[in-house]
Order: sequence, then structure tokens, then C-alpha cells
Amino acid sequence: MGFLNGKKALIVGLASHRSIAWGIAQAMHREDAELAFTYQNEKLQSHVEKMAAELDSDITIPCDVSRDSDIEKVYEHLDDYWDHLDIIVHSVAYAPHEALEGDYLDTVTRDAFNTAHEISSYSFAALAKAGRNMMEGRNGALITISHLGAERALPSYNVMGLAKASLEANVRYMAASLGPDGIRVNSISAGPVKALTATGISNFHHILNHVEKNAPLRRNITIEEVGNTAAFLCSDLASGITGENIYVDGGYNTIGMGLNE
Repeated sequence: MGFLNGKKALIVGLASHRSIAWGIAQAMHREDAELAFTYQNEKLQSHVEKMAAELDSDITIPCDVSRDSDIEKVYEHLDDYWDHLDIIVHSVAYAPHEALEGDYLDTVTRDAFNTAHEISSYSFAALAKAGRNMMEGRNGALITISHLGAERALPSYNVMGLAKASLEANVRYMAASLGPDGIRVNSISAGPVKALTATGISNFHHILNHVEKNAPLRRNITIEEVGNTAAFLCSDLASGITGENIYVDGGYNTIGMGLNE
């Protein structure tokens, strides 16, 4: 019996077998959680349905997180299958491609700034707010995915770094808000992985190479490692952990200077 046996988890942001959301879904399925998924649009629908089926789930729900009406409909639809919810996984981030290359001030715009924050940060609070009733009395957990760019300036990460900093602050305020209900909120600061969303960052292969050479473990992390941490944080084994940002980056965040260029 897995340590998530009896838990019901909604996973938002699954797009491909290379995504962090897939690593999380695999780990939670292995630990016996029941899973439901959202998909962003019709283009992704059949793909997400196939991946869900691989994990014994037939619950897939459309959701564009930029629309409050879509988010509310997710829980209306989910209520047809489940009478409660234990876990929400938020693995969503987006900024316009042109804002993720070159110099920060040369590329940042008002629209790019607002879009990055709305999709990458606000959507987490919106999902929690709309799903709060289904999580009532469940001692549930929410998890989201951050990045070292939230606290350090990194090449080409630009406005996404600001959005991730907002997301990490969001985690702390949500933890304080939901804590009296017994609901925990945490984030994982994941090292670079060859995920679908990373392809939009300029010169991403250079980032992978640098981390591989300089992280204490001398390698990049995998979506499976992020998934294992997420599964733990959303389980009763982590019942005393909330409002935290946990690094899964091979120790790269502890390094002050690259020694192996």
C-alpha cells in the first residue's frame, strides 16, 4: 500500500511525458493516489487523455487557468466523480517567448509582466480558492513548482524570475490562509530539466551544461526526482511541513561560484 493510498489528487499543467507534472503524476500513482487531470485546450485533450489512461485515470477536464470560469468549472466537473479532494498540483508557468531572451529591461513589457504573473502565480491562488470547499476537513495539501530564478538573477529567465518570486510569496500567504483548515501549501524549487516549458528559455542547453558541471551532485535532476518530492510533501508523512520552498536541484542553490567552467 502506497503512502498516498486513499488520496485524490488534481494535477494541473500536464502537457507531455517530459513535463514535471508527469513526474509528479507517476510518483503519486505509484503511491496509490487517485488522479484527475486538466488540459489547456482541445489541441492537448487527446494527448492528456492518453497519458491519464496510462495512470488508470479517466478524469480529464478542460481548464485555461487565465479564466476564472474555467477554474470554477473544473471543480463542478470533478464533483461528478469525487465528493472531496485531498491534493492540488499546480505545474503551470508561462511568459511570452520574446521576454525570455536577451537583457531583462530590453525585453520586459507591461503585457509580458502581467501575463507571466497571472498564469504562473495568480492561477495557484485561484485554484486553491475555487477548490477550498472540496478540500474542507481533509487535511489536504497543495504543491507548486518554482525555480532558483525567483531569488537570483539568471540569464534569460527575466520576467519569469519575478513571477516565480511572486509564486513563492503566494505559497507563504496561502499557507497562512489555509493552515487553520489543516491544509498545507508548499513549493519545490526544481533544477533545470529537459521539460517542455524549458524550451522557451534562450540558450537553455548552456544552463543544463553549467549546472551539470557545478552542482554538488555533478548532474542535472530528473522529473522523477521532483515527482518523488512532491508525492512526499503531499502525503501525511509531511504533515508538519507548510509554507516551505524545497530545493530539488542537486544542491546547485548552495554553490556561490562555479568552479568547473
